[in-house]
Amino acid sequence: MLITKVKDMLKDYIGKEVKIKYNLGRNKFEENKVIITKLYDYIFLVDDNGITKSFSYSDVITKTIKIYFS
Repeated sequence: MLITKVKDMLKDYIGKEVKIKYNLGRNKFEENKVIITKLYDYIFLVDDNGITKSFSYSDVITKTIKIYFS
């Protein structure tokens, strides 16, 4: 999967709520419902209850984070 495909996939969900599960390391995972706020060239931003978090498209490709669309 290419970065452009991930970016195009996320473009439809800007401003919408999705569920993200991401790896914190050492078999620790965190799962939250977030709102995708902005897309940039190499990262995208999400709003997690007022906290802005950033993830890279390569995190999605390498499955460090998983995005579940509702």
